[in-house]
Amino acid sequence: MNRRIIPTSQKALYDNFHFAPGVVDGQNLRCSGVIGMNPDGSVPKDPEVQFTLAFEAIGEVLSEAGAEFSDITEMTTFHIAMHEHMGVFSRVRSSFIKEPYPAWTAVGTTELALPGALVEIRVTARMPD
Repeated sequence: MNRRIIPTSQKALYDNFHFAPGVVDGQNLRCSGVIGMNPDGSVPKDPEVQFTLAFEAIGEVLSEAGAEFSDITEMTTFHIAMHEHMGVFSRVRSSFIKEPYPAWTAVGTTELALPGALVEIRVTARMPD
């Protein structure tokens, strides 16, 4: 049986856009893509703030499910202006993602769900025993 993971701070996304921030599927937690946004739904202009908010939102889903960043096994990131922002993104990522590092694929794209968004991050984590 699958279990939906919906942190309180992300309940409006579930209600308004009809997707779960995370789903526990057996031993895996599959997290929907996350964009770094303010509580009011706006996207900060500062890339570092955006990236930090995105990882914090992922952390909320992990925590709600009983997992941690160290449980992440795979990460896919979708970037606007990837080469321009990769240095900042990598610094922020390194403050959340520590060894052992997950598999990671970074994809450059032209558009994300919210205007002004620079990255969308999707992760899969292995649920702790």
